[in-house]
Amino acid sequence: MDAYLRPESVEAALEALASGSYTVLAGGTDLYPAHTGRPLDGSVLDISGIPALRGIAEEDGRYRIGALTTWSDIVRADLAPCFRGLQLAAREVGGVQIQNAASVAGNLCNASPAADGVPPLLTLDAEVETGSVRGRSTIPLAEFIVGNRSTVLKADELVTAVLVPKPRWRAGAAFSKLGARKYLVISIAMAAAVIEWDEGGRVAAARVAVGACSPVARRLPELEAALAGRRAGDAAAAFEPRHLAPLSPIGDVRGSAAYRLDAVAALVRRTLNAVEIP
Repeated sequence: MDAYLRPESVEAALEALASGSYTVLAGGTDLYPAHTGRPLDGSVLDISGIPALRGIAEEDGRYRIGALTTWSDIVRADLAPCFRGLQLAAREVGGVQIQNAASVAGNLCNASPAADGVPPLLTLDAEVETGSVRGRSTIPLAEFIVGNRSTVLKADELVTAVLVPKPRWRAGAAFSKLGARKYLVISIAMAAAVIEWDEGGRVAAARVAVGACSPVARRLPELEAALAGRRAGDAAAAFEPRHLAPLSPIGDVRGSAAYRLDAVAALVRRTLNAVEIP
């Protein structure tokens, strides 16, 4: 390791990123395992000591989730029903020790196809807020992660928050995951959904996303359109296998591509059935 910095403010962190090349360290739950048996190369910018980057708040018709907010923070927070899927996913991010350290932004920046937090955040229409000495900007999560372990984040930029708009209608959510065993497992497939209901109890808007079945988690727009106008309890009937067309699963030691498609079809139906009108 060439240098180690631990700033106490966002401004100091951004100035450091502007002045040189750093590996950003937050919770470390992805970074440290990736370097098992070998030292960290280059310089490290440890942002874990910046309190302004942690916490959940409501502001201007949206929710702001600070970059350093942990998955345990998500689990314990008193959140609106539309966050139920994200809270269920938070319980699947490793064990409790990992959830206590791992950050929401770290899960996004690591950009694993099997990242548990990405599908539910996609269904929340989340945006990623980034900062640099050039200023702040936001980008839809669907455009932030562009491939396996790849994002559009520039070397001098830092993710500062995840922004979630408040639903227009009353909204419920759910999340389902399949792994090779019950606990502490990488996803074979997963599905998340947020459904907004109008005053008559029909689907006013729907967002469904699948993870671990393509290089990046994907929304299912044709299924979302087919759900419009459905009544509670009838949502899963809208699903058809053709709705999985955006997916491109691989085969690996955890499951074949065909198995993943079969599994995720069942998960999508299960997830849609689990969404409740709040």
